[in-house]
Amino acid sequence: MSRLHVVSGKGGTGKTTVAAALALALAAEGKRALLVEVEGRQGIAQLFETEALPYEERKIAVAPGGGEVFALAIDAERALLDYLHMFYKLGSAGRALKKLGAIDFATTIAPGLRDVLLTGKACEAVRRKDRTGRFVYDYVVMDAPPTGRITRFLNVNDEVAGLARIGPIHNQAQAVMRVLKSPETAVHFVTLLEEMPVQETADGVAELRAAGLPVGGVVINMVRPQVLDEAAVEAAANGRRAEVARALAHALERTGSGGRAPKGRTGLISPPAGPADAVSADPFVEPLLQQAREHTERLALEHRGRGEIARLALPTYELQLLGDGVDLAGLYRMARELRKQGVAR
Repeated sequence: MSRLHVVSGKGGTGKTTVAAALALALAAEGKRALLVEVEGRQGIAQLFETEALPYEERKIAVAPGGGEVFALAIDAERALLDYLHMFYKLGSAGRALKKLGAIDFATTIAPGLRDVLLTGKACEAVRRKDRTGRFVYDYVVMDAPPTGRITRFLNVNDEVAGLARIGPIHNQAQAVMRVLKSPETAVHFVTLLEEMPVQETADGVAELRAAGLPVGGVVINMVRPQVLDEAAVEAAANGRRAEVARALAHALERTGSGGRAPKGRTGLISPPAGPADAVSADPFVEPLLQQAREHTERLALEHRGRGEIARLALPTYELQLLGDGVDLAGLYRMARELRKQGVAR
């Protein structure tokens, strides 16, 4: 079982939300998980409805079964001060450098240095042990940069180790890469069943494999329910109004909502009351039929996307679309679903 879970994905796929749900899922049954943010967006604080995270590990949630989730927003400047103190014993001198602006200057002109510090801090949390020799955290979950940058972000220490042949920088870079390229680490991709996110996921997996970095699984997020059965989908594709109207009428009856679909579930307009044959002839049913056709086209697109993801030969998990948005209750629902599908095994 991997202990460092790196979560990446194309922008807009919900990677921060999935990372938070994954941390809750892994922390269940008495475990301790650290949820790490590296992009400075304070997305974790917003999801857990808490104040902005400082540069310190802070408990933000209790997982089912008594586990605990801590969070850390890694700041590159503070991480560099930690690094200078740890390896060069520059305590007060490092703080003086910060006051002079040298720290900010260094992390700005050398973006690679920033990535070294961020990954190094996360790996330090993975390796950290208490006085009894037990790991402080059972799992560390990183809300990482997007798919297009993830391989360079994780592999930067390899480049640094090659540039600095000896000394503490070389040793630190090698120690980080030993974690990142080991079974302790798994890099997961979050995607939607849409063409661009699926393609970026496939490209990201290929890049990680080429770099020798461990790929975990694929989380298909915001999956929409299939409103129509296969016969109705085929009827909608071929424009058979009466059959589609009957199928839609049955679908709305199954909702138990008096002829109107629940908000955020199907997105379909409820048809006028009456027999299905009469509904099919009603002019008001045309917008509904148009949505049925669009739903059919989306199902075909999603089917192709699932096929592309299946070809990656990776563990795959699915999370349903939460129609009213993601709140704390929604995060716990997502965590339960991930555990149910075996993500924490």
